[in-house]
Amino acid sequence: MSTEGPNAYEEQHVHSVYEEIAPHFSSTRYKPWPIIESYLKDLPGGSIGLDVGCGNGKYLAVNKEIFIVGSDSTVSDAPSNFDFAISIAVIHHLSTPARRIEAVTSILECLKPTGTALLYVWALEQESSRRGWSEGDDQDVMVPWVMRKKGEGERTFQRYYHLYRKGELEGDVVSAGGDVVESGYEKDNWWVIARRGSSS
Repeated sequence: MSTEGPNAYEEQHVHSVYEEIAPHFSSTRYKPWPIIESYLKDLPGGSIGLDVGCGNGKYLAVNKEIFIVGSDSTVSDAPSNFDFAISIAVIHHLSTPARRIEAVTSILECLKPTGTALLYVWALEQESSRRGWSEGDDQDVMVPWVMRKKGEGERTFQRYYHLYRKGELEGDVVSAGGDVVESGYEKDNWWVIARRGSSS
C-alpha cells in the first residue's frame, strides 16, 4: 500500500473500480453460493437481517420468509437488533488488519445477543483454482478485472484484495470480541459463522 492512507487507497483500488465495472460485474453474479443459501434458508421465518456490501442483491430473495436490509459497506449506525447478518466478499477489500477487525466488530455489534453473522473472504489457499495462489504468496494483491465492450475493445481494472490464510478470519472474529460458531472453506473462500462474544 502506498503512503496515501487506507481510505484513499481503498477509494482508488476498490470503490472507484467497482463503480466503473458494476454493470459488467453484476451480470456475472446471479447464482447464490451453496453455504450462504443454506444459511439463509435455515433461518426462522420472520428473521430480520443485514446484507453488508450487498452488491446486486442476489441474496435478498433467497428465503421469502425472512427480511434482509441491503447495505453498502457502512453499518456503524445500525442498531443492535438484527437476527442475522451476512457479508460476502467484502472484508477482504479492506487494506489494513485494523480496518478488517473494525468491520467484523461493526457487523457483530448489529446483532441481537442471539444473532449470528456469516462472513466470507477470499482464501490465499487456492492451489487448485485458475489463480493458483498458495501458502507463501503475498496476501495483499491486485486482481485484474477485464471488461470487454463491443466497439470499445477491452479495459483492465485492478482491484485490491487481502487474501486470508487458514484461521485468519477466525482470528479477526476473536479480535473483534466475537465467538466462532462454525467455519470452513468453500471454493476459494474462507467462511465463518460468528456471534457476539459473551461479554459484548
